[in-house]
Amino acid sequence: MQILEYSGEELEDRAREIFFPVTVKAGPGFRGRAAIQELGETQTLSRSHMGRISAVRTGRMATEASPDNLLLFCIYIDGHVRVRQHDRFAELAAGAGILTEARSSYERASSTDTQRISLRFSRELLPLRTAEITEACARSMDPTAPAMRMLSGYLGRLFKIADELTMRQRLDAGRAAIELLAMALRDVTPSVPGSDGSAAVLLDMMLTHVREHLADPNLQVGELARRHHVSVRRAYTLFEQIGTTPGAYLREQRLLAAHMMLSDPRYALCGVSRVAAAVGFRDLSTFDRAFRRQYGTTPASWRREHLRPGLLL
Repeated sequence: MQILEYSGEELEDRAREIFFPVTVKAGPGFRGRAAIQELGETQTLSRSHMGRISAVRTGRMATEASPDNLLLFCIYIDGHVRVRQHDRFAELAAGAGILTEARSSYERASSTDTQRISLRFSRELLPLRTAEITEACARSMDPTAPAMRMLSGYLGRLFKIADELTMRQRLDAGRAAIELLAMALRDVTPSVPGSDGSAAVLLDMMLTHVREHLADPNLQVGELARRHHVSVRRAYTLFEQIGTTPGAYLREQRLLAAHMMLSDPRYALCGVSRVAAAVGFRDLSTFDRAFRRQYGTTPASWRREHLRPGLLL
């Protein structure tokens, strides 16, 4: 077992040993500690205790990802964390799990001290399709779900006894952990049937297009279908496989983006109307109604209650 202890100034240099390369900003008086178990050439299991930090992986850093395309799965034992990747935003309470990938930019910020257990491994070891892995990233995993309870218990036990295992046993135990993770991820990953996978690929392209073009007010269901050379009816059939409609998914992603922006101090001087426009709403009243329907409060009220100027992102 390797033990790392570090101050905020030392964290950026050590971050790649715990995460993958990121730019880190530490809160005042930061102290961190991580215990790392090597399970294989591209697998590590760690338990860490950290003060408040923000960690950012830029698009440029993601394009320079290492050949093994690392994935990082974390279970937060204590603390409050927010994660953004693929224009999805997750707020994690104690016990929740989350997957992130090195090949895409992401942000992670904690407003409290945190304790977590992390499994870092090569993407090729996870027995899920590429589209399924990407769709699973930045989705909070329910700590009460049976698969998550099993996975959490297994990782905690493995961390404690790893020193007693041979290298071969560690490798096998690490692979078993990844299999359990795959089972848990299937609870949060949209499932798309189809023997040749063509429907899954098309749906994945449409989901990605939505997330990358939220600001485009012309992106509606008909336009989404046209851009992917399918009929509107075909678009609805594809989205049925993940339990939603194209319009509902587009609206959900726009509101999630607005929800995050309104509590982000970087956008504190950006008016509500500009936030609405930034996520593709032409009309402020339409944005206000949709936000209230989704979150039970107005955008302005949400900002007043949740904007914390001291939070680093």
